[in-house]
Amino acid sequence: MRRPTLSVLIALFHLFCFEVSYAQDSIVRMINDGGKFDSWCVREIEESALIGGQTKYLYEFFGSPADTLKTGKQPFSAPDGYLWRTNNVLAVVAGIVKTNNTVYPEKRGDGYCARIETHVENVKALGVVNMDVTCQGALLVGSLPEPIRDTKSPMSKVFYGLPFNGRPRALQLDYKADVGNETIRGTGFSKLKPMGYPDHAQIIVILQKRWEDADGNVHALRVGTGIERITRDVPEWVNGHKVIVHYGDITAEPYFKEYMGLNNDPETAFHALNSRGENVVVSEDGWADADAEPNHMIIHFISSCGKAFYGGVGNTLWVDNVSVLM
Repeated sequence: MRRPTLSVLIALFHLFCFEVSYAQDSIVRMINDGGKFDSWCVREIEESALIGGQTKYLYEFFGSPADTLKTGKQPFSAPDGYLWRTNNVLAVVAGIVKTNNTVYPEKRGDGYCARIETHVENVKALGVVNMDVTCQGALLVGSLPEPIRDTKSPMSKVFYGLPFNGRPRALQLDYKADVGNETIRGTGFSKLKPMGYPDHAQIIVILQKRWEDADGNVHALRVGTGIERITRDVPEWVNGHKVIVHYGDITAEPYFKEYMGLNNDPETAFHALNSRGENVVVSEDGWADADAEPNHMIIHFISSCGKAFYGGVGNTLWVDNVSVLM
C-alpha cells in the first residue's frame, strides 16, 4: 500500500479543520454546556510507594452528568462531546506514578463552579529527595494527553484550543478572584525562591488562522484577541462578565497591553500536533486583517500568568457559567 504524500497529509489537516469547524453551532453548544461546571468525576490514584504511596484525587468535569469514580492509573480519556480540560494530571516518570491537582469543584448555589489554584507540590522520596514545585492551576478548551513522561518543557504538553471558524463577540462568565500573591519560583531543583513581585490570574480567548508548511511547521495569524489579566481581588461573584474579542492588529489601541501581543515566547508558546503527529510550536507570524476568518479558537483560564514553575502561591480564580457569545 502506498503511503500518503506530504501534500495529501497537509490537505487532510486543513480538511479536518474545516469539517470540525463546520459544526460551529454544535461546538459552541458543547463549550457552553461544559462551562456550567455542574458535573464532575474523580479519579482515585495511588502514587508510587517510593514517594509515599499516598492516595490522590484528580477532578475533571464533563458536559453531561458523570459523577463517577475511576480508580487505578489509567490515562484520562475524554468522553464524546467533552471539549474542556484541566491541568489535573497523571505523570509516570521512570516508572514512578505522581499526580497533581490544581482545579477543584466547589459548591455554588444548587450546583458547582470551578476553583483554579496555584500551589506548591512537594515530592519526597524515602527521605532522600525533597522537592518543591510551584504548580499553576489551568482550565482550557483543548487536550493534555496522559500520562506525562518527563518534566521538560511543561507548556508543550498542552494542546490549546480546537478548530473553529466563527467570530465570537465575547467570552462571558461568572468569576471571582484572590490574586496578587508574591510570585514564588519552585522548579524542584532548588529551594523555593520569592521573586519580589505579585502574580495575577488571566482569562484568554484567542482566534487564529493556522496553516502548516511543507516541513510540518504550524504557523498562525492572530485574528481575534480577548485577554484580561485580573490584578485585584474580586471577593464577590461578578456575574455575566464579558471579555470582548477584538479583531485585527490591536497594538495601536489604547486598551492594548504587552501581554495581549503575539505569543512566541519559547517558554509559553502554544503547541499543536501537525499532520505527521509531531508536537510542534505554533508560530504566530503576525496579525490578520480585521475581517479575516479564523480556523482555531483558544480558551484558557489560569491562576498565574507567568511561565512554568513560577506563581503566586495561594492565587485562586473561581469561574462558572462560561459561554461563547456569537
